[in-house]
Amino acid sequence: MEPCFSYRRASPIHRDHNTMNHPAPPPSERSRVRRAEDRGHYDRDTIHAIVDAAYLCHVSFVDQRGPVCLPTVVWRVDDHVLIHGSNGSQMMKSLGQGTPACLAITHLDGLVMARSAFSHSMNFRSVVVHGAFEPVPEADKTEVLHRLMDHLAPGRRHEARAPDRNELAATTVLRLPLFEAAAKIRSWGPKDKEDDLDWPVWAGVLPLRQNRLAPIPEAGQTDQVPAYVRDWADR
Repeated sequence: MEPCFSYRRASPIHRDHNTMNHPAPPPSERSRVRRAEDRGHYDRDTIHAIVDAAYLCHVSFVDQRGPVCLPTVVWRVDDHVLIHGSNGSQMMKSLGQGTPACLAITHLDGLVMARSAFSHSMNFRSVVVHGAFEPVPEADKTEVLHRLMDHLAPGRRHEARAPDRNELAATTVLRLPLFEAAAKIRSWGPKDKEDDLDWPVWAGVLPLRQNRLAPIPEAGQTDQVPAYVRDWADR
């Protein structure tokens, strides 16, 4: 069984391997999708799947520098998204103090080619989370960093050297609850105006996806290739 962390404002734990649909909570005024609201999704399974498919997110907040938007590594533990960084990072310092923030993830799935320039679009899956980050307790830090390693390459946490005391002390890990989260998805072809349907031009979708390429070993590597490396391009 996976560890259950004593998160503040804890909600029922949704286990990673649980495939049961979770009911959608009512969106808040900040999280509710307003533009093309029919594309909005609020159920945990949809939100979790989009987060779990991501390695990077963008975090937006305001500090003494003004508005800031920065990319960073992201992963999920139960109903929280997590980020980490150096204790000296201005972003980690600001967010660790409870500065209101917004975290966004987007997967681009295709370019939608319509008959008119105005009707072109994109297919995508996105999640936007509003709220305030808080530091992960020291007692939980090692395990949530192991969960990051699981997210990047399942099994590698048992092979790579674990962070030592000094490395853990120099690292801030922050979590943001998925209480105010919304997914937005578009996954269909062009929606042309009636008057444009006879326009003599190709219409449809140019699909896009992220490809996994063959692993590139470090020069002189002689260690046995683990399964997660050997199977990387096929995952």
